Amino acid sequence: MKAVLCEKHGLPDDLSITELPRPEMKPGHLRIATRAAGVNFQDTLMIAGNYQFQPDMPFIPGGEVAGEVLEVADDVDGFAVGDHVLAMTGHGGFCEELVAEAGRVVKYPPQMQFADAAGFLTNFGTSYHALVHRAELQAGETLLVLGAAGGVGLAAVQIGKVLGARVIAAASSQSKLDLAKQYGADEVINYADGPYKDTVKELTGGKGADVIYDAVGGDYFDQALRCINWNGRILVVGFAAGRIPEAPANLALLKGCAIVGVFYGRFKQEEPEKSQAMIEEVVKLYEAGKLKPHISQALPLDKAREALNLFINREAEGKIVLTSG
Repeated sequence: MKAVLCEKHGLPDDLSITELPRPEMKPGHLRIATRAAGVNFQDTLMIAGNYQFQPDMPFIPGGEVAGEVLEVADDVDGFAVGDHVLAMTGHGGFCEELVAEAGRVVKYPPQMQFADAAGFLTNFGTSYHALVHRAELQAGETLLVLGAAGGVGLAAVQIGKVLGARVIAAASSQSKLDLAKQYGADEVINYADGPYKDTVKELTGGKGADVIYDAVGGDYFDQALRCINWNGRILVVGFAAGRIPEAPANLALLKGCAIVGVFYGRFKQEEPEKSQAMIEEVVKLYEAGKLKPHISQALPLDKAREALNLFINREAEGKIVLTSG
């Protein structure tokens, strides 16, 4: 089978596109033919050796796969050959076929296309967990989304609107802001226009945002502490800017705000029943037409390096997927 292989830590261009033997079937697992694999920022961290959980070398990147069940282990119930499923594997997904633990696999609605499925659960799961469980975002509050045109950012914009919030979207170009508006943002801020903290204060009558969704980090987090409302919540989702910021504790004190960590992967491990209930809820919202992944590019598997470089160069908009079969 064709696969993308990481044999040393480095950049996307260091990856190999190669042929590997089909993986061996295991008890408690499913064999899945990959139809689409979601590409995420954490994939670039993993191949660079900078992610929180690092697989042994060599490994196949890709933690989000939509495909078709080819084989079901004898000790697995609830799945059948031909089922359309989404596998959340952590890694191992950039290939034509994988064997995934049944507990990491869910079925999805028949009307959902493979590309949509591969671009759905990581982004919408992360953002729903962040806004509902961690921030407890309320109707009528103001939500500021940094990096609003990325996969998790667009998901946060949509979920914010579903929850009844006023959504301000911030991004680095007009095309990205237009995309955020397309998916429901009420106001937009272009980073190129100057410090966004000043614009947020203008838009909120000097109060600041009630919740700030930050998947960017760096200098953008530093500004977040200066435009958060009293009793506000700053959600630490990721560090796409590269620098992990340090928060001056005196500002948290003066603002009366909370700095809240969001780690979707750990949440799924620690609270599996709550995570499963959340998955069912976001799928219902998809079926109701209230949530929709934006698939900006669907590239063949052998274009994995190009797809990952879009994240490195901060050119990714919405969701990028790799297709196979």
